[in-house]
Amino acid sequence: MDVLHWDGTLSAKDFRVGAFAFSQKWESLNSGFPPWVWVLSSKHPWLASPEEEGYLSLEKICISRPNEEDIDQISQIDTGEEEIGCPGNEDVIDDATLVQSSHHELHYCDFHIVYSSTFRVPVLYFRSYCSDGRPLPLDEIEKDLPACSSKELSKSKWTFITQEEHPYLKRPWFKLHPCGTAEWIKLLFLSDTAKPKFEVVLELYLLSWFSVVGQMFGLRTPFKISN
Repeated sequence: MDVLHWDGTLSAKDFRVGAFAFSQKWESLNSGFPPWVWVLSSKHPWLASPEEEGYLSLEKICISRPNEEDIDQISQIDTGEEEIGCPGNEDVIDDATLVQSSHHELHYCDFHIVYSSTFRVPVLYFRSYCSDGRPLPLDEIEKDLPACSSKELSKSKWTFITQEEHPYLKRPWFKLHPCGTAEWIKLLFLSDTAKPKFEVVLELYLLSWFSVVGQMFGLRTPFKISN
């Protein structure tokens, strides 16, 4: 496929290819963080599927609530080549793992990357809960987000949060709505002067996508993974 005429979407098969490439690269170069795991599942288990259905899962990640100093230092989105999102330390250990405050109860978050057959792009589903398993409402989740994420959620057309039934687990989960994803992903790859082949695009698709959406939760992708 010619990337110049590509619309920024993926087929279900392309999603699986990208998912495995993303999880393997994450695990090999980000040893300080739990691995993404492919969960085999079917939306319609009573029907035989010619393809292996499933989603990527990263669970029980500690989220530290921003302190007052963080809130006072709301930063602009970095539009440089290295990273799109909140600027800061690019070490392998992410903000989401640095839980050192004793002033707040620990909160945990589960993340699932699920393919949307409607939008034909990956979608980040998530849920947050206390150490005793009690689910957190959206207003409490937003207090745990980095300050720059709250700013982006208020102004960006594609990062707004909705709640709906998880397509595989059939329980209410939150998600970052995928509208606009195909457009900005296409622009991202078209801006590459090398104009990579579509096979390379598939390998880097989820990595590039997550380098943006993951930072809404302080989950930054180390720059060396993107090289």
